Amino acid sequence: MIPIVDYAAWDRVREAPVHADVEEAVKDIIRAVACEGDAALRALTARFDDVQLQQIRVPPSALSGAYAQAPRAWRELILAAADNIRRFHLHQRPSSWYVDDGDDVRLGQRVLPMERAGLYVPGGAAAYPSSVLMNVIPAQVAGVREIHLVSPPSSTTLPHWTILAAAHVLEIQHVYAVGGAQAIAALAFGTETIPKVDKIAGPGNAYVTAAKKLVYGLVDIDSLAGPSEIVILADHTANARWAAYDLLAQAEHDTRARAILVTPAARIAKAVQRHVTALVPTNPRREILEAALGVHGACIVTQDMDEAVAAVNALAPEHLELLVADPWAMLERIKHAGAVFLGPWSPEPVGDYFAGPNHVLPTNGTARYASALSVDDFVRKQSVIAYSEARLRKTAGAIAALARSESLEAHARAVEVRVREDLA
Repeated sequence: MIPIVDYAAWDRVREAPVHADVEEAVKDIIRAVACEGDAALRALTARFDDVQLQQIRVPPSALSGAYAQAPRAWRELILAAADNIRRFHLHQRPSSWYVDDGDDVRLGQRVLPMERAGLYVPGGAAAYPSSVLMNVIPAQVAGVREIHLVSPPSSTTLPHWTILAAAHVLEIQHVYAVGGAQAIAALAFGTETIPKVDKIAGPGNAYVTAAKKLVYGLVDIDSLAGPSEIVILADHTANARWAAYDLLAQAEHDTRARAILVTPAARIAKAVQRHVTALVPTNPRREILEAALGVHGACIVTQDMDEAVAAVNALAPEHLELLVADPWAMLERIKHAGAVFLGPWSPEPVGDYFAGPNHVLPTNGTARYASALSVDDFVRKQSVIAYSEARLRKTAGAIAALARSESLEAHARAVEVRVREDLA
């Protein structure tokens, strides 16, 4: 079910985030939306989602209606989760700052929110209201003026009711029943109904990822999301049954999801394998689990904990659980991971839904240089320079010399004309 392998034998080759054949198909979709606008959105939605759209924009009454009809217990849960996520992201708000550099010179950095953000929430076979919260809240905390949310329609011609209800909780009014690459194209180019945005964020399938890659530069994007993944670093103290459940929790996302245990304790690896083998047949998503674990799952047994830590840092996983005796001490040795879950009482679903940190995370090894979605993704930072006459007279010679070293005479003279009477 899930193989036990030595670290030296583990195939660490990762999938390309966008496959060439997918990208070629998406180019045609983008071209159609850019040229035909709403008409292309309707045609492509009928083709790919088998839905005849009556209207692209979801009426506000449908958002409030979905919330009103939601079970009371669900409403309480979504409100509590939103409160936790907002409270966490409020700590991330950057501030503008200015410093006095002497000679009456002021230098600084101005922080401004983006004007308009487009957020993608997956739908179709499954609905993810948690992704509404995780995408929208950091944009709201950043101060984004307009938030436009796209999500695929269901058979009702509207996105899933949980997505609509979550949007109502966050007071989002601009919601559109469009998904896939065509939704990304609409946000990037604008149509008669959907305006062009400044940034697109939110994970999706391979077609969504390819579309984000192709429109980057016309708009900003958050990342190119790959299949979801978890790595569990375990020592001899780990509860093997709990670790097995945690691997399954990630593997059930997708047949391409990665679920990996790394441990120097062969006994733990064997126990986890045994529990996984027993649990998979009882799971309603058995076929997905079997495909994911058989191809992208592994229990990696290392020679010692040093090699285990090296393996984790090489994998740079999206989610990392530390099921070890002293997780805080171990955290100091972890260099690359999107989100780290410390100890047996911090299973990965805690981060998916409720703790507060964002669950939109770097995948496919990109945690080596990328970060979780945050308030920073929705702000711009402007440099501010207010020089004085005294400072310019002191530094004009140095500035002009540097400009001339790059053969930019006009740069040099633009400074010198202010301080040399012979150039006035």
